[in-house]
Amino acid sequence: MVPNSDGTAGGESPDERETVAKATMALLEGLGHDPSRSDALAVREMVETAFKLLREEADTGQLKLVSSALKEMRYAYRVFNAYRGKPKISIFGSARTPDDHPDYAAARRFGQLMAAEGWMVITGAGGGIMKAGHEGPGGEASFGLAIRLPAEETVNAVIDRDPKLINFRYFFTRKLMFTSNSSAIACLPGGWGTMDEIFEVLTLMQTGKASVMPIVLLEGEGGNYWTRWQAFAREELLERKLISPDDPQIYRRVQTPEEAVAEVVGFYRRFRNSRFVGKLLVLRIDRPLSRGQLASLEREYGFLCVEGGFTQSGPLPGEEDALELPRISFHFTRKRYGSLRAMIDRINSFPHEAEDAAGRPVA
Repeated sequence: MVPNSDGTAGGESPDERETVAKATMALLEGLGHDPSRSDALAVREMVETAFKLLREEADTGQLKLVSSALKEMRYAYRVFNAYRGKPKISIFGSARTPDDHPDYAAARRFGQLMAAEGWMVITGAGGGIMKAGHEGPGGEASFGLAIRLPAEETVNAVIDRDPKLINFRYFFTRKLMFTSNSSAIACLPGGWGTMDEIFEVLTLMQTGKASVMPIVLLEGEGGNYWTRWQAFAREELLERKLISPDDPQIYRRVQTPEEAVAEVVGFYRRFRNSRFVGKLLVLRIDRPLSRGQLASLEREYGFLCVEGGFTQSGPLPGEEDALELPRISFHFTRKRYGSLRAMIDRINSFPHEAEDAAGRPVA
């Protein structure tokens, strides 16, 4: 059976769709949920998708994979949701880094400093850089996202038996939890797994599939790992035009753990988060820009607008969270995320300037 472009099964009749829809709505109502709410609607669509898999004769292996992945994500979100409001950073790096290596010391120090700033640290729960990332903040400020591997012990002593340790069967669900629960990413030297993680994050940012956030490249004193990595990216990717000149602005290379912390914390000096509302990209900030600052932003980054310019306002119709924050909205080109990252840095650089109703500075 060939599915239609909207995800419905080819040959599925309106009566069949209506029967499944009514059954799921009745189930939600029976459990005390309003089926018209947006969260209940999402659950209804999940249930309907499960019935469609059965109708479309998905085999048992396929059904078990979907079921297992959904269970992993549900449990992981349950753990993370208990810590809403606490900013989190994922640390990627090699499981094979010895504890006397400068990279290990850098990861441990960085985790410690981030915890002191009120952040929680997420690592893959293994040894090496992952263990160092947990040692710095300690277990109370750490999450571990372990992967079940047949030939390696994957859980370090800091996070072992901690309720914030989550075990995954699938790499794709694990990587989703890293990115969807993080407000920043720190990358230290590592092998194929680390490269898989960093290139996925860069791809998600480059394509707008992940929210803009700071990505820092860190290593121990005297290292040249990221120097060589950047040379490869420049010579083999940028010079061959396999990435755009805008793309390297997505990440920042730093020299010390202290510089890494300053980069991450500084990104949220004024900027808070971003959302698409219809066709508009909305940047939430903690206090409004002055008219002069908004005009400067327009002159410097107006090329990011498909049409019109930057508008500063309160929440837009349809927004449901952070309603107290001012917004900057615009028709973003959706192509130059490196420049968008630079524009957020520019917003963060503006000093606070109070204005009266006529836009005149107030001392």
